[in-house]
Amino acid sequence: MADRVNRPPLRAVIADDQALVRTGFGMILAADGIEVTAEAADGDEAVAAVRRTRPDVVLMDIRMPRMDGIEATRRILGGEGPGETRVIILTTYDLDHYVYAALTAGASGFLLKDVTPEHLVAAVRLVQSGDALLAPAITRRLIERFAHREEHRAAAVHRDLTGLTPRELEVLRLLATGLSNAELADRLFLSPTTVKTHVGRILSKLNLRDRVQAVVLAYETGLIAPGGPAETG
Repeated sequence: MADRVNRPPLRAVIADDQALVRTGFGMILAADGIEVTAEAADGDEAVAAVRRTRPDVVLMDIRMPRMDGIEATRRILGGEGPGETRVIILTTYDLDHYVYAALTAGASGFLLKDVTPEHLVAAVRLVQSGDALLAPAITRRLIERFAHREEHRAAAVHRDLTGLTPRELEVLRLLATGLSNAELADRLFLSPTTVKTHVGRILSKLNLRDRVQAVVLAYETGLIAPGGPAETG
């Protein structure tokens, strides 16, 4: 608790074309001490707000006028915005096909718009800390539905996984099924600290932002097949 008091407040931008959604989410975040630096009704406004206020996290709707959330995410994370800003995608449907594109653009996860206040706050704090938000069940359903498409695979098949150790490949396979670090530790009979170290090394070696990108890459490179089991050796 003392650590949170001594830290500067976490700062967020809320981008959604529905004013009631922005207001509601803003009230929830503010009640937990998270500062809402700006609201945006479309992607153009979201990019401008990020440039202007340099938030830690952006809650980004997908379907917005003028510029959608996918393009806004690309611009924010592709060099037009602050490098440390994280994006959480907001969607009405847990299998919205736009979500996959948003994740490949660098988003740190996604939430359904009917998320509970507690889960919303926890998600914002989670991604700001450098982790990523992907519910295991939704991860599997999302990736299995879209990762097999050739247009998604083409961009990643050249990525070299030979720099990973056998244990790191094993961790990456299991991570791709949506397992949390605690679940990975249980499955592999390792300590959570050791698992966290393995995940960190995987991200570093593959030059990935977070575990979301690691999940996407595991499917796109064929390390694990959509619908297939994650075998451990």
